[in-house]
Amino acid sequence: MISEKQKLKDVCVKITKGTTPSTYGFPFVESGINYVKAESILEGGGILPNTFAFVDEATHEYLKRSILYDKDILISIAGAKLGKCGFLTEQYLPANTNQAVGIVRVNPERVDPKFIYYNFVSAHTYQIINSLNSQAAQPNLNLGQLGELEFSIPPLPTQRKIASILSAYDDLIENNLKRIKLLEEQSFLKYKGIVSSEKLKAVQLKDVAVVNESSFKANSNIDKLLYVDIASVSTDSIDNKTEYDLKEAPGRSKRILKHEDIIWSCVRPNRKSYAFVWKPEDNLIASTGFAVITSKEIPSTFLYQLTIVNEFVSYLENHAKGATYPAVTATDFAEALINIPSDSIMKEYHEAVYPCFELKNILQKQNIKLREARDILLPKLMNGQIAV
Repeated sequence: MISEKQKLKDVCVKITKGTTPSTYGFPFVESGINYVKAESILEGGGILPNTFAFVDEATHEYLKRSILYDKDILISIAGAKLGKCGFLTEQYLPANTNQAVGIVRVNPERVDPKFIYYNFVSAHTYQIINSLNSQAAQPNLNLGQLGELEFSIPPLPTQRKIASILSAYDDLIENNLKRIKLLEEQSFLKYKGIVSSEKLKAVQLKDVAVVNESSFKANSNIDKLLYVDIASVSTDSIDNKTEYDLKEAPGRSKRILKHEDIIWSCVRPNRKSYAFVWKPEDNLIASTGFAVITSKEIPSTFLYQLTIVNEFVSYLENHAKGATYPAVTATDFAEALINIPSDSIMKEYHEAVYPCFELKNILQKQNIKLREARDILLPKLMNGQIAV
């Protein structure tokens, strides 16, 4: 395969970054134009639409620089995780994005947009981007550095063939994500029907659950553990688990995770880093940066829904302390007020949605395997090891 090294800036019509509405005094709204945050972009490639914020049409038009278009490539350029990438398609439009996101708009007469996206997905590019970190208080990558990245560019027909092969995996992943979203909507609509029509009783979370019930002991009979840190959890998903020998495990690996536990990041609750733990490995351990909520008196599925609605998130945001890294405590979770219906109604809800959670977990595991298969194939296609 004949390829030519080219700089990103030479094959693009635009490299820019997003803007932040609050800078200009514009608030977010309950619904409207999609606003893609850096947290909405997945490690390993992809976009999580259920994490979008929203702006109104006037704000969208005012923030002209960061109006997004079909086939834009989005790169996280600030925050804890640099180099995450997503490919924007017309299903998410109209859309805008924030200043922690770089916007790469290629010249389609020079390069295939999906081909360049897969270059960003590659582990090689991800490592390069993180080596360019400015070492500021908050990791960031400037647009000039982004434009100087070099890629091996084969002829356009070859680019399209490579992109097509890799897209087949992403299409399956995207289809699973759509099915997952429908399952989530089904569970949420049933929950909304209950809270809008049933008589509810206000209780504190600690009356029906325990926060941080189980701690891992260093003398446990385990040689290796799977560790989940805050960066490994996005909204409603544990994205990564890192295996460690016990003696090399991080000191924060203390929270034992069990089936149907709820984990919530204590740091920056506005990012909504939470997940429902489903049939975990016996050695799955989370960071002490999480609150682990174990339901005791009510069905875990109903409690999970209670802890992810906007009212609960707002409660956490209002109780977060600290300017740089606003955080809540286990006590804040324990003392949160929640509204619950009768036991029989919650049991009925649990029986109805439990299969949804089961299927959702199956689909999430399928996506992990699909990404792994794609990521094995990707470098071999890019370097010509596999002919197209």
